[in-house]
Amino acid sequence: MRDEIEQYQRVGVRPFGVNGASVEQHAAYARKLGLPFPLLSDPGLAISKAYHAVNALRGISRSVYLIDRDGTILFSASGAPGADVSLESLARE
Repeated sequence: MRDEIEQYQRVGVRPFGVNGASVEQHAAYARKLGLPFPLLSDPGLAISKAYHAVNALRGISRSVYLIDRDGTILFSASGAPGADVSLESLARE
C-alpha cells in the first residue's frame, strides 16, 4: 500500500493499517519503512475480529477493506490485492 498511496489519495481514499502491536511498536515500524499512512493499534484484536481478519495460526491476516463515510463496505478481500483491484469498486459507482 505504501507504494500505491498516490492512487488511493487521487480518489479520496485515506488508507490506514490495523495491527495488534503497541502504539510504540507501530511508530518505530512506520518510521523504519517510511509509511505514509497511520497504523492503528488493536492489541485485543477486537477490530480485526469484527472484520474477520484473524487467522488462528498467524494472528491478523492481511486484508483490504474500502469503507465509505456511512460505514458501508464497498470492497473487501483477503491478502493484498493492490490499488488497481481494490479501487475498481469505486469506478462502478
